[in-house]
Amino acid sequence: MKLNTNSNLYTFIYSAVMVIIVAVLLAVVSQALAPKQQANILLDKQKQILGALKVDYSAGDPAEIYLALVNDTLVYADAEGAKTEVYVANLNGETKYILPLSGKGLWGGIGGYLALDADKNTIYGVNFNHESETPGLGAKIVEMPFREQFEGKHIRNAAGEVVSVAVLKAGKHADGQEQVDAISGATITSSGVSTMLEVNLAEYAEFLKCENEKMSKCENEGKEE
Repeated sequence: MKLNTNSNLYTFIYSAVMVIIVAVLLAVVSQALAPKQQANILLDKQKQILGALKVDYSAGDPAEIYLALVNDTLVYADAEGAKTEVYVANLNGETKYILPLSGKGLWGGIGGYLALDADKNTIYGVNFNHESETPGLGAKIVEMPFREQFEGKHIRNAAGEVVSVAVLKAGKHADGQEQVDAISGATITSSGVSTMLEVNLAEYAEFLKCENEKMSKCENEGKEE
């Protein structure tokens, strides 16, 4: 039976066939590109961690530089069972711990990595990223003038409690916390960075409170088998 090309049935069948063909093609392309996409995601993560370690990878292969420096990943579970990761690097003979960060800015997600010295208290470096913060304002969290303020700051108080680092407008002060200046005109994004640090560091509190002389014991207790 020959279908009437002007009929509703023909239109329906034609549309259904085209949808199926397009869906199959998209699935094939997606599968073909998946390994490349995953590789790009991994490389971006490695570059961000190197950024937190203040390592210049522009003259070499970032993946090779990363693998030469970052030699371990510790996995911990907090009191609610949520898993967190700590990356361990050896930089010029010194141990650095790199913690992933994630939070919310003004228009979307923000994140990054925080590198700590072996004392698990002194900030060595930070690297922030964002999805859609305002250019020239909130987007400045990725720039060195803002990031450099965190270097040398401490995330614990004199009692050893994890208190984070406050991001505040110039002239304002936080009790019991070291602080950095917020970005002028980007109050919500700056507040988002401050909250992100506070919330994320709280998730690592058990790991961070382990003293150096108990380091191996703490790692063995926290690491997943």
